[in-house]
Amino acid sequence: MRVVFLGGTETVTGSKYLVETETTRILVDCGLFQGYKWLRRRNWQPLPLDIANVDAVILTHAHLDHSGYVPVLYKHGFRGPVYAHHATVDLAWVLWTDSGRIQEEDAKYLGKHKLSKHEKPEPLYTEEQADKAHKLCRPVAFKTQFQVGDITIELNPVGHILGAASVVVEAEGKRIGFSGDVGRSNDLLMLPPQPMPPVDVLLLESTYGNRLHENTDPMQELVEVISDTAKAGGVLLIPSFAVGRAQLVQHLIVSLMDSGQIPRMPVFLDSPMAIRVSDIYRRHNEHHRLTAEQCARSEQLVEYTKSIDDSKAIAEQKGPHIIIAGSGMATGGRILHHFKHWLGDHRSTVLFSGYQAGGTRGAKMLQGVQHIKVHGEWLPVKAKICSLDGLSAHADYQELADWLSLSKLADTTNIQLVHGEPDTLETFRDFLLENTKFDVDIPDYMSILRV
Repeated sequence: MRVVFLGGTETVTGSKYLVETETTRILVDCGLFQGYKWLRRRNWQPLPLDIANVDAVILTHAHLDHSGYVPVLYKHGFRGPVYAHHATVDLAWVLWTDSGRIQEEDAKYLGKHKLSKHEKPEPLYTEEQADKAHKLCRPVAFKTQFQVGDITIELNPVGHILGAASVVVEAEGKRIGFSGDVGRSNDLLMLPPQPMPPVDVLLLESTYGNRLHENTDPMQELVEVISDTAKAGGVLLIPSFAVGRAQLVQHLIVSLMDSGQIPRMPVFLDSPMAIRVSDIYRRHNEHHRLTAEQCARSEQLVEYTKSIDDSKAIAEQKGPHIIIAGSGMATGGRILHHFKHWLGDHRSTVLFSGYQAGGTRGAKMLQGVQHIKVHGEWLPVKAKICSLDGLSAHADYQELADWLSLSKLADTTNIQLVHGEPDTLETFRDFLLENTKFDVDIPDYMSILRV
């Protein structure tokens, strides 16, 4: 077998790995490049392979940096099967169609305001193409082997988000493992990642390969923020990611209200995507820590605002209340409209609940800027700006090392570090070389590994 690294190398985005035998070719993960413009340009470059001759795509999970390029493959003629866990298939439809709609809106905006070098800017793919691409998906269960050509494949649960899996492929007497994104053993929402079975080579994610998560209690932090905001008579705005984070945050708030640790007040989930995702988490509750009853309880106490009119009506709400809305880094979505109402109110609080990439509104607000630009208008930042730590869905470097120690890997297993920034990869490589017996390498973009 050989592996061609088509993405996820020296970056935390665009995960995409071509596995080839003498007779079979599969893609493990098929993610979009995101972030810096020089990376996003790769989404528009033809893949160095004949799409028609790829036998199948295997997805570790639904996040767009691991799955969002599948509609592009469809656009260029791919009609093969896309294998993923049942929950990943459900989440992928929500994420892909939303991404396609945004692509179309962005292209229309660029054309209208003549901000593109192209006379008629085209979307990377459309909502319709995303919907058609989703029909290629074939759901598979965890720990169930299936065959693509001469390659045997198995998915194993790895925490992180609903449906996330590590992938093991076996052919020609060799086994290659793909970690996907590894979750945390003590995650408040997801079950702990299951150990990796024996493999000859492991492609290991390194997102937090140079970080240790702080030992904080997010429940207590949430109690303090909500109580302080309520006492001040303000509004709590929580920018939130639609998959995983929105579901966990609303569960924590409802649990704290039911236990009497915070006062009861109206709570709004103002994100159509997060509402759809919440329904998927409810339907697949056997794969995370929340029971069906707990999911139903969140739906009872949290008001789901689906329409634009319902969202606008929140502005008429009097007294302390909580609004959970996208996007998680305040780069877009309905949270921006709520910023216009409450960001200038010193009684209110903005609580970020996840990683804030450099240059985003979220990062700037946490850095203490006094004004933020929203829809062409500079808004004064008088609300209190906070960050809720301890909710990361990514294992840190010690948790990754612990996961490796629980796995059935031989000392001869070769580890290829992927899905990390350059400095992070180097730091994690040194840590593993010093503390384990594994041979550890860092692959380059477009490099080839023969197994």
